[in-house]
Amino acid sequence: MSTFCEDRVCIVTGAGRGIGREYALMLAAHGAKVVVNDLGGARDGEGADLGPADEVVQEIKAAGGEAIANGCDISDFSAAKEMIDQAVETYGGLDVLVNNAGILRDRMLVNMQESEWDAVIKVHLKGTFSPAHHAAAYWRARSKAGEPVDARLINTTSVSGIYGNAGQTNYGAAKAGIAAFTVIASRELKRYGITVNCIAPGALTRLTEDLQPGEITDEMREAQSPRWIAPIVTWLASRESADVNGRVFEASGGVLAVAEGWHRGPSVEPVEDPTTLGPIVRDMVKSARLNAGMNGKDMDGGLE
Repeated sequence: MSTFCEDRVCIVTGAGRGIGREYALMLAAHGAKVVVNDLGGARDGEGADLGPADEVVQEIKAAGGEAIANGCDISDFSAAKEMIDQAVETYGGLDVLVNNAGILRDRMLVNMQESEWDAVIKVHLKGTFSPAHHAAAYWRARSKAGEPVDARLINTTSVSGIYGNAGQTNYGAAKAGIAAFTVIASRELKRYGITVNCIAPGALTRLTEDLQPGEITDEMREAQSPRWIAPIVTWLASRESADVNGRVFEASGGVLAVAEGWHRGPSVEPVEDPTTLGPIVRDMVKSARLNAGMNGKDMDGGLE
């Protein structure tokens, strides 16, 4: 067993399956003590089953690692605190929180139901805020007590959120919010010895398999395996990453990249008369860098 993350106490939400499972297994393989959180619900968030989290815990223990299961709903503010408390009480502290849990309820905007919007926003946005709030409060208290803090908050955005994908206004909005949350929290928490970074993962999982056109081959499964994402999360969780803060990393079997956020583009002096804005705006838009497509590269310029 590697000692890269030796004795780091890590919580991974949504770790019973898919990407989160790979995080938990790799962190444990590198010496971390892992709290495997998973509500065990369906892809749309319905239902609950501690079985998937327990299975990952048993797999970690069979390999000689340390892990415990947690089945809380991370969007429940009180339950999220209990999860943080469980880690501290079981292992004597907390070093890393990986907010990974999520659901999908895809629908075009004109067909989307209020419940589909609310459920996705709750799981992704509040499900990031709630554990992050309680973990940050724990780390700040330690820092103010004069104890050394070398903590990591690792969130999960999506290329749908940072680049935009049709049919996912709810999911994309939540994920864009998490990217902004990451940047802001990184500036707030740095003083306490906490770094905050974010992953935009790309992989074939039970959430995404049926979104793929055509037959999924073995080669595709390997190229888009969630195992390719776990290394950057494990590195960010380690002590070695203390100088990296406020960044969004795109990670998949095809690429590892740093996503660059919004920057001010072409600009002009303020204009009082709206009737004169037509050519001015068009000139700015033509001069501006194009919006990115789902591949992270220029797609459209905002002019029909």
